[in-house]
Formats: sequence, structure tokens, C-alpha cells
Amino acid sequence: VQLQASGGGLVEAGGSLMLSCAASGSTFSLDAAAWFRQAPGKEREFVAAITSTGSRTLYGDSVKGRFTISRDNAKSTVYLQMNSLKPEDTAVYYCAARDSRFIVTSPTLYAYWGQGTLVTVSS
Repeated sequence: VQLQASGGGLVEAGGSLMLSCAASGSTFSLDAAAWFRQAPGKEREFVAAITSTGSRTLYGDSVKGRFTISRDNAKSTVYLQMNSLKPEDTAVYYCAARDSRFIVTSPTLYAYWGQGTLVTVSS
């Protein structure tokens, strides 16, 4: 599975962005997927995850109620809708997938990674 993240950019605090992660590979519809982020000088942080069928989602505490993860397996794409953005959301956002339909929050359990897309939220 190869992943390509896009949709990052510069947005003012309170604004919205939607990130997309396009996957190639015939098994993507069987894979759980997730978004992580990494700010300068900080560890990679779990943002959100979704099961292979999209039936279950999980969010990090810092984004709960503001971000929504979804997927369209017909398009082999995972999305992250980000609303009410804050300056502390500024980071490089990475999409990831794993060879299991179940979601986990540890980045070490995801085998496939996109290249990252930068989100900058100005105050």
C-alpha cells in the first residue's frame, strides 16, 4: 500500500481544512487507517483512526469534537475534516494504514505511511 496525503495549507484560527489520503494497492479496503501529526520538536501524536469498513472511529483527546475522519473505499481515500482549528494544531499531518481491520493508536503498529502534509494555523 502506498499513501499520498494532500490538502494541507495555511488557515486562520477558527477555520477549516480537509486533508485527503489517496491509497494505491488492492488491499486498502481491508486496512484500518489513521492520521497522526508531528509538530516541531515534539513526538508524533495520534489524531484519529478508522476501521477498514468505516464502522468505528477513534479520536485523540485534543481533537475530539473538532475533527472527523472518514473513508471512501471505492475511491481508496481517507479524509480528515478539521474544524475550529487552533494554532496548536499546527503540524505535519501523516496518514497511515495497517494490515488489519482493527484500529490502534500506536504509530509503531502502522506499516504504511504517507509523506506528510503541513498544516499551519495562524492566530
